[in-house]
Amino acid sequence: MLDIEVIEDPAAAEASLDPIRTRILQELVEPASATQLAAKVGLPRQKVNYHLKALERHGLVELVEERRKGNVTERVLRSTAASYLISPVALASVAPDPRRFSDRFSAFWLLSLASRTVQEMGKLIAGAAVAKKKLASFAIDGEITFRSATERAAFAEELGVAVTQLVDKYHDGGAAAVAGGGRKHRLVVVLHPALKTGALKAPSTQHSAEKDQSND
Repeated sequence: MLDIEVIEDPAAAEASLDPIRTRILQELVEPASATQLAAKVGLPRQKVNYHLKALERHGLVELVEERRKGNVTERVLRSTAASYLISPVALASVAPDPRRFSDRFSAFWLLSLASRTVQEMGKLIAGAAVAKKKLASFAIDGEITFRSATERAAFAEELGVAVTQLVDKYHDGGAAAVAGGGRKHRLVVVLHPALKTGALKAPSTQHSAEKDQSND
């Protein structure tokens, strides 16, 4: 079982978004039969079987074992992953493209980069799983509080300079590096306001604008 599976197939994404199937995927982190699931989700076994077949058809659940009970063979299934993430590839025709934006201060560009990261990491994780190899990756997550918008801008400028210096120091795009097995890596650095605790839904446009002004 994968820790996270990135869903790229539109049909699989649609199947996973059904509320009942989402619940079934959650319950099947631990292997169970249709009868066991029916008791947990409060549905008839036949209805659960219907959803299980759909999920299995799209590769979201897998067979663990078959157990013989009298004249009946009981199938025990489990989810293929503990968590699922739908890739923008599933909506390829309307997925955000970083090439449409060039402003490093644009929130839309940040979202486009995040979208591309999900797409690329999904493919890399799948490839690493097939090859049974670990995927080399690195990430930093933290929070920083600025006293003013001026300090925030200064931090962003210094961070940009520091990252550029590191890239200049270690980047080798020459033919010799490529021939020697060198591999290109993606580097993405983002900075954005943290969500306030308890924020459950997007505020109205007017209220949002007032908040943005108060955060500057």
